[in-house]
Amino acid sequence: MNDAFSLSGEVAIVTGATGLLGPMWAEALLEAGAVVAGLDLPAARPSAAWAALEQGHADRLFRTECDITDRTSIERAVAAVLERLGEPTVLVNNAGVDQPPDAAGRRSPIDQLPVEQFQRMVDVNLVGTFQMTQVVGGRMVARGRGSIINVGSLYASVSPDQRFYDHLPGDVPFLKSPAYGASKAAVVNMTKYFATLWGAAGVRVNTLSPGGVEAAQDAAFKRKFAARVPLGRMAAPADLKGPLVFLASRASAYVTGHELRVEGGFTAW
Repeated sequence: MNDAFSLSGEVAIVTGATGLLGPMWAEALLEAGAVVAGLDLPAARPSAAWAALEQGHADRLFRTECDITDRTSIERAVAAVLERLGEPTVLVNNAGVDQPPDAAGRRSPIDQLPVEQFQRMVDVNLVGTFQMTQVVGGRMVARGRGSIINVGSLYASVSPDQRFYDHLPGDVPFLKSPAYGASKAAVVNMTKYFATLWGAAGVRVNTLSPGGVEAAQDAAFKRKFAARVPLGRMAAPADLKGPLVFLASRASAYVTGHELRVEGGFTAW
């Protein structure tokens, strides 16, 4: 059974690799035996977690620049992966734009939300994921195997509870953008599209949708969010490792087109 979860010999790509969740996805893949290419924007500053991974896994971890909204940039990054590591067999479409609670001066009422902000989330979260899937998934189809894991969200299936944020000061209340959930819901649907299109070619495509992951949120938000979760807490990054390895490995050989929600039971209520 343990062999079914092994990723030994696999080449994995993680987009948005140096941010909040990227290092955790990369670490999970490395621990399961894969070699990993981390893709991120040229201007991205690697987090401390990514830097620690590079120090500990220099022989199996490779980072290269990539803007997933630019097809040429994607093709250049994939060429670098091919040269350094070989053909990718696992793709984690993690790169995305979220909207954390921001400074009061940058907020807009919903009827004045700049359409450019909405479009930016769709361009990165949906169109960027589509382009990565085109380029890398197409190579997987040609070789007859591969696993693509799209990172979704709790908000792909439910609307944000704006009461989580009503304690934040400011003349204009903070609102979680409708573009985030809409783009992630579209990713879930697109997952099903590619799963059915490429299933016969041996390529599996699934979505892993995390709930709220504990990070630098304020104490009141954490308390409100945890009270809404049946398990009574936000996710720790390590809670997501096992589900990712499951979807990437032979342990899920008969799983495709599925959205695996890792959210502590949030959507059960």
